[in-house]
Amino acid sequence: AKPFMEKIVEIEGWLLNTQEIMDMWMKVQSVWLYLEPIFGSEDIIKQMPTEAQLFKKVDGSWRTMMQSALEAGKAMAVTKTEGLLDKLKECNENLETVQKGLNDYLETKRLAFPRFFFLSNDNLLEILSETKDPTRVNPHMKKAFEGIQSLEFLPDQRIAAMMSSEKEKVQMTTQVDPAKAKGSVEKWLVEVEQVMLETIRHNVLQSHEDYTGRRFTDWLKSWPGQVVIAIFCLYWTIDVSSSLKNEGNAGVRRYSDKLDHMLVEIIDLVRSDIPPLVRCTLEALIVIFVHNKDTVAALAKDGIERDDDFDWLVQLRDYIEENPDKPEQQDLFVKITNSFLGYAYEYIGNSSRLVVTPLTDRCYRTCCGALHLLYGAAPEGPAGTGKTETVK
Repeated sequence: AKPFMEKIVEIEGWLLNTQEIMDMWMKVQSVWLYLEPIFGSEDIIKQMPTEAQLFKKVDGSWRTMMQSALEAGKAMAVTKTEGLLDKLKECNENLETVQKGLNDYLETKRLAFPRFFFLSNDNLLEILSETKDPTRVNPHMKKAFEGIQSLEFLPDQRIAAMMSSEKEKVQMTTQVDPAKAKGSVEKWLVEVEQVMLETIRHNVLQSHEDYTGRRFTDWLKSWPGQVVIAIFCLYWTIDVSSSLKNEGNAGVRRYSDKLDHMLVEIIDLVRSDIPPLVRCTLEALIVIFVHNKDTVAALAKDGIERDDDFDWLVQLRDYIEENPDKPEQQDLFVKITNSFLGYAYEYIGNSSRLVVTPLTDRCYRTCCGALHLLYGAAPEGPAGTGKTETVK
């Protein structure tokens, strides 16, 4: 083998060098393929000028190398090109710097609008690379807002309403103009979030006033499903409390009969020809209604006489009261035992509800008690039993 030694050593050296070149080549190519469409967007170039300049330099070197490789046509000739490995290493270092800058840039956007943490880097970049067209946010809305499938844009690009996945449309109290944010998507999305909360709060307070002036079945057709359930629970709390306070157990029995009649009305409405959205509202309402009716029947059966009895205080009760953090502002609150939580006004669409069991009630007590004490709570148990839905 002595005569071939020199040639073998030379080929081995070339093979090792080629291996190193190919590894670096693949690494640079994969990062370049990822970054090239990103820096093809004018919006991203404007927002990241330093990284865009560095990428442009790498892009030039990379295209030159690829052109040389194409012209040479033979692996041996290409891999023996002087300084090829050093050029690839330099490109790789520059691309890593660009990627780090890109990740830092995405982090600042996520800190400005924390719901961006629910989106992957690719989704977020898709939104940020098309800031001139606010409608490009729509495919990703469901990831940032649980209940919003899409936003409704007017011809002048202002946002007028939010749509749920059940096609429930809620008009916003204030129209949001993305143009005012001058391309900062996170700024107008923060505004959308604030307007969403204001809109649901406005609907809750308006439907509260509207409830007493109309028939129950007419009233529930006029408001979003989420609002109907919240205000029904509010009036249920008021009625049970006043029955206990004024007439004791006899009042609760009378109210239990009234709920039976209301349920018959709702069932008649379900059987009639109604729009699909009203049917969605009714399906969710019936689940809550039956639980509340059963609760009142249990209070009557157990002989509960007073509104400060423990059996009544452990129920989930809704109240509209003055907000302790914002004096002179009325807000919806939820109470259970001695826990006191504000209604968050997050739009959840016209979603269905799980049947409320005694275990669900215990989860409510535990979770609300923990949140009231500024702790967290996490249900644990077998899959498919409704843990996530209960927390939501």
